[in-house]
Amino acid sequence: MTDLFKPYELKALVLKNRIVMPPMCQYAVHKQDGIPDDWHFVHYVSRAVGGTGFIIVEMSGVHPDGRITNHDTGIWSDDQIAAYRKITDGVHAYGAKIAIQLGHAGRKALDAEPPVAPSAIPFDEKSKIPQALSKEEIAELVLAYREGARRAVEAGFDTVEIHGAHGYLIHQFHSPLTNVREDEYGADLALFGEQVVQAVREVLPAEMPLLMRVSAREYVEGGYDEAYALDICRRYKDAGVDIFHVSSGGEGPVGSNGGPNAGPAYQVDLAEYIRSGLQVPVIAVGRLENYAEAQSVVAEEKAELVAIGRAMLSDPYWALHAEEALGGVDKANVPKPYERGVWHRK
Repeated sequence: MTDLFKPYELKALVLKNRIVMPPMCQYAVHKQDGIPDDWHFVHYVSRAVGGTGFIIVEMSGVHPDGRITNHDTGIWSDDQIAAYRKITDGVHAYGAKIAIQLGHAGRKALDAEPPVAPSAIPFDEKSKIPQALSKEEIAELVLAYREGARRAVEAGFDTVEIHGAHGYLIHQFHSPLTNVREDEYGADLALFGEQVVQAVREVLPAEMPLLMRVSAREYVEGGYDEAYALDICRRYKDAGVDIFHVSSGGEGPVGSNGGPNAGPAYQVDLAEYIRSGLQVPVIAVGRLENYAEAQSVVAEEKAELVAIGRAMLSDPYWALHAEEALGGVDKANVPKPYERGVWHRK
């Protein structure tokens, strides 16, 4: 039986288990220069010590105005590479692999003056009205994603994830709710995301699998469904995406228009739908903190990998504790300084 602790391999990415720490913004860059500091080093490396197989660093802006807030990480400058290299080296030292999520918040960039978007449609009545991007500015942002990926490779990341979910810029382009342009980017809503994927793929080594996070369903009135998302993802797959990290929502308030109550495993069916529809590997996410539930997602072949978010914020050793609960932790997986801890071993 395939379980959480069976290794997984995709191209040159070889993971020791199926457990993923998904990107979760820390809002902790106090100098506001986008450079991760000691907090980020400890945050990510501690999860590697705790047994996580694959860590994805929080959404990092490919442009200064692409951050959700000015306290977020960025990857728009070569000056930021060295700090990331320290993190990747630390994570690799404890047997985990690591990616970084490249993103741009678009109209959801709270500190941008003004934020930018496909169309001048604010997120809500309290939000700033974004500036609609010109075609020249769109081309510059495609290049910014490409350069962010180049820096990620130089910083030692095992691969990158493109953020195309949660109401951020790529999602804003491929959603009919937020893209009402009258040019080619309005006629073909997947065009911008497709161009970003192609640009990023150009600078990644061929053996690196490219990840993309997508919202497979919107929850506000008039929002798209998973069948629409499948067509969009097919375009992204053809452009070079190897694995989809399947989430939902973000275009409006959580739970709007009868959306999910965010119960356990509430997004797994969406991941399975994309997986079966495109015959691609997927990462499932969404309240999978229960060890047995996370195990069942992999065992029942609903997803190749499972992402453990909020539960891993409260427990850096979630992976080791899951292994212990599901049959006993292998001594080889416990860091030697922690061997005196109370571990139920196989």
